[in-house]
Amino acid sequence: MPDHVREELEAAGVMGEYLDRPFYQRNDYLSWIERARKPETQRKRLLQMLDELKQGGVYMGMDHPASAKE
Repeated sequence: MPDHVREELEAAGVMGEYLDRPFYQRNDYLSWIERARKPETQRKRLLQMLDELKQGGVYMGMDHPASAKE
């Protein structure tokens, strides 16, 4: 995991939510962020991931009931 992503997850207080996700989701998020060519696109994707982890019940813009918060 890139250091800047780790720092953002910790700062947002969602590292636990990230680690609770299945491996394929964690991998998808990281590769999706890193594949972006422009820094602003990477930032936008990182913020989307953080928002989805905070919200729960969402994965890559799709409903994900298994991660829904009570």
